[in-house]
Amino acid sequence: MLSARPHRWDRMRRVALCTLAAVHFAFPAGFAWADQAAAPHKAAIASAHPLASRAGQEVLEQGGNAFDAAVAISAALAVVEPSSSGLGGGGFYLLHRSADGFETMVDAREKAPSAATRDMYLDKNGEPVKGASTGGPLAAAIPGEPAAFEYLALKYGRLSLKQNLQPAIRLAREGFALNARLQAGIRYKRDALLRSPESAKVFLIKGEVPPLGTLIKQPDLAATLEVLAERGAKGFYQGSVARELVRSVIAGGGIWSMQDLANYTVVERRPLVGEYRGARIVSAAPPSSGGVALLDALNILSGVDMAHLDSATRKHWVIAAMQRVYRDRAIYLGDPDFVDVPVSLLTNPAYAAGQRASIRSDKAMPSDLLPGVSEQSGGPQTTHFSVLDREGNRVGATISVNLWLGTGYIAGHTGVLLNNTMDDFSIKPGIPNDFGLIGASANSVAANKRSLSSMTPTFVETPAGTMIIGSPGGSYIISMVLLGTLNYLEGMSAADVVKSPRYHHQYSPDEVEYEPDAFSPAEIQALQGRGHKLEVASRRWGNMQVVTWDYASGVVQAASDPRGVGEGLVY
Repeated sequence: MLSARPHRWDRMRRVALCTLAAVHFAFPAGFAWADQAAAPHKAAIASAHPLASRAGQEVLEQGGNAFDAAVAISAALAVVEPSSSGLGGGGFYLLHRSADGFETMVDAREKAPSAATRDMYLDKNGEPVKGASTGGPLAAAIPGEPAAFEYLALKYGRLSLKQNLQPAIRLAREGFALNARLQAGIRYKRDALLRSPESAKVFLIKGEVPPLGTLIKQPDLAATLEVLAERGAKGFYQGSVARELVRSVIAGGGIWSMQDLANYTVVERRPLVGEYRGARIVSAAPPSSGGVALLDALNILSGVDMAHLDSATRKHWVIAAMQRVYRDRAIYLGDPDFVDVPVSLLTNPAYAAGQRASIRSDKAMPSDLLPGVSEQSGGPQTTHFSVLDREGNRVGATISVNLWLGTGYIAGHTGVLLNNTMDDFSIKPGIPNDFGLIGASANSVAANKRSLSSMTPTFVETPAGTMIIGSPGGSYIISMVLLGTLNYLEGMSAADVVKSPRYHHQYSPDEVEYEPDAFSPAEIQALQGRGHKLEVASRRWGNMQVVTWDYASGVVQAASDPRGVGEGLVY
């Protein structure tokens, strides 16, 4: 275990140069400010659904740790929040083990089938086929969540996989009451659900959207979860469940094979680590773009005296940082197992200094003046949960089926909703996906490749405390976590971080989208005067889940975004 004596803080501040250092170099592996604090002696969970939070609590009270809780919460969300994640999806689990400070990211991102090809969603003229990458089984990548459940339980948990899955199995068999959020997703996806007999049977009543409070039972999903509980990952990726998945996918026009399922494995990746004004930031590594973009944005802002700027100028700088990191996301980022991702360059303070030099305090730079995306160079749904156990172990997990209810297609009698994560690839350079994100060749479709993601599970650590943060929201995720990080470091509570109004710029389109109360009238006037194109959003976005721990007072907080229906528990 790396000791953390008080003098380490001063020494590290001197060598950090008050900026984020290049990945892995600013801090020794496994070092965390939390090592200076005693264990919290309280557990906290924030997730997008009360029943999922209580599933995590149940396994913690049975002697499980945060990693067991992560399995229980993920599986429960697959049942009660199928609009956002499930056995047919994937994601990233950011882990911190308190006993030795060890940190890792379990990459359970979906993989393209082996029959996938670069131009599979283009017509004979080389143009994208509308809906091909979002609707139907052809849009589905090979799921990663079931493999992650077993991996987390066996390698990091204390309880068996079977114990961790019991709450989800019970919820699938006995049912849960339909809430307004899921009902809205079903209404939005009704046409797609009608094209899948199994989906219609679960989520519709005689073809119509069920009323609030309807008991949603999923016996087929319960049976699949039971097979997974008894046989582990092989119960999903091999045998009768796998055969039914492949049969149904092929019947619906997809390209899965039994070998694709049998070959799927999760990958452990070293998280990205940096520093911002005395805080240690730990975030997701590629194929997530979130950590790279977050660290780069904070690097840009580290050279600006943010504390002494007026509010409009401060937000101007944050917007400019967002614009530049989303531009880099489009050009450079992809699956590191397939392309050379320049992580060290993009997270280096010297690179950020060059980006910062291109920003004027009095004027916005149009996106088309920044080098663009070329061949040479999330309504979105996902879910996040944050967990802290009594020993200080923690998990930040962002998991997804991509769009609302994925493809809307339940594969045969498995109860598994298929993802449409193939849309997260760059179908053609410069062509936006369903989130409006553009990409280049680094994120092109290829067999067995993981598509680029914006998911950004993050730990923010200071000498005073720790925050676990993340959110769904497709292209909005990175900007939300950036704003949440800045707000926490300015002293906001967990509850204030999750409810704070949001704004967003993703390079293309060249506009700032903002929630109605994100800017004051004076700020709107000042930002427009600098040349920003502002678009007030017709809806609020995100569903942030935050856990914080204050070392001195011992206070632990768990907050679920009021935009959703989740619950934060501390006990």
